[in-house]
Amino acid sequence: MTKILAIQGSDLKKVNIKTDTTILLAAEAQKRGYKIYYFEPENLSFLNGKVIASCKHIKIHDNKKKFYSTIKLINFNLEKSKIILIRNDPPFDNRYLYTTFLLNHISKKAKIINHPFAVRNVSEKLFSINFMRYMPPTLISENLNEIRNFFKKHKAVVAKPINGFSGNNVILFKSFNAGKIKKLLKSHNHLFFQKFLPGVCKGDKRVFIIKGKIAGVISRVPKKGSILSNMSKGAKAKLSKLTSKEIKASKVIGKLLLKNNIYFAGVDFVQEKLIGDINVTSPTGLVAYKNLSGINLAKLFWNNI
Repeated sequence: MTKILAIQGSDLKKVNIKTDTTILLAAEAQKRGYKIYYFEPENLSFLNGKVIASCKHIKIHDNKKKFYSTIKLINFNLEKSKIILIRNDPPFDNRYLYTTFLLNHISKKAKIINHPFAVRNVSEKLFSINFMRYMPPTLISENLNEIRNFFKKHKAVVAKPINGFSGNNVILFKSFNAGKIKKLLKSHNHLFFQKFLPGVCKGDKRVFIIKGKIAGVISRVPKKGSILSNMSKGAKAKLSKLTSKEIKASKVIGKLLLKNNIYFAGVDFVQEKLIGDINVTSPTGLVAYKNLSGINLAKLFWNNI
């Protein structure tokens, strides 16, 4: 019987094959006999009770210049998939939201990772408030008085949009700046504020959680003069180890993620503190981990399904 892996992903033309986790997962699935059907969110439709997608049937190549070829285009009934991966990049906007509703309609007929209901309900920043005992002082608000009081207590503060991704619009404030903060609030509404942890300049730790368990960890070191540990912002990855505190926190987080139908996630720490980022839409970093350790976690990903 033909095994179909359908992937809802971002534009293949914009994929950086040197770092892309989605293609690593697809390549391993292909080795295991899956046919790969790839589609972008705008090509997902609901028609007379069926969830269909205009897909590219692709073949993955071990070639960085041409990492895939299109075998054919196909209008595919997604419930015939064995597995569907939701792997398109944030932001989690209305289009992303709508796709979770459509895919949820067939979630009992095809295994979907991560589950669309879970992707919709496990906010990458807000879910972290379940684990405040592992976090630095944190405020989520658009109330200027609350924000001002938070700054009075903590001085240097990092502000992030709740729907932000890849380090975009993350700002370090060394003191309260009403004008700049009002502009951010106007653009993003509620903001995520945390006491600044200077250890981020030496790197954060990205923990890979697969099926509720710790699978691996890397450190991502920001480029000089930056606080952004995102590799898309120039940070460099290196191997790392978790402390006992980080292991304990990761196990607790992993357990609750699995309970909420999150199979694959990335959890970020700085100075042994959870910094609020629990990545569930399109976790990355497996290629960097493979390059550094020689261990391909895509194999573990598929072994555990």
